[in-house]
Amino acid sequence: MYFDDIKLGTHIDIAPALIEKDKMMDFARLYDNIPLHTDEEYAKKTPFGRLIAPGVMSFMAVWAKYLEVDLFGEELIAGKSTKIEWLKPVFADDVLKGKAVVTRKEKRNRRNGLVEITIEAYNQNGELVLTDVTEAIVKIKPTN
Repeated sequence: MYFDDIKLGTHIDIAPALIEKDKMMDFARLYDNIPLHTDEEYAKKTPFGRLIAPGVMSFMAVWAKYLEVDLFGEELIAGKSTKIEWLKPVFADDVLKGKAVVTRKEKRNRRNGLVEITIEAYNQNGELVLTDVTEAIVKIKPTN
């Protein structure tokens, strides 16, 4: 979808993402290998009482489902930035469901514009666990 066709305030429902324990542990061992994510005995002694998913993994699980929507299609040029805030822990077997909203549009030049997408992800209890603000550079319709 071209920048010109994207409407401010557009809402996108994001399909649920299951946080599978084996994938959570594999991710943690590769990218965030700290005891809070990988050592069950250690995690029992923390305020969380059990292992929590790495924050980036939780976000990526929701992000992968968002990408299935393919909002921009072939008109996406590139991502520009992302800012994630983690608000509550995510545990194995949690199911995260998200919603995305187009929260800002800014024309950059005659060829492309910046589109800001804000994502909120909730667990199966309806608790907001993370927010993300991502900026994408999107093509403007060519003029003849």
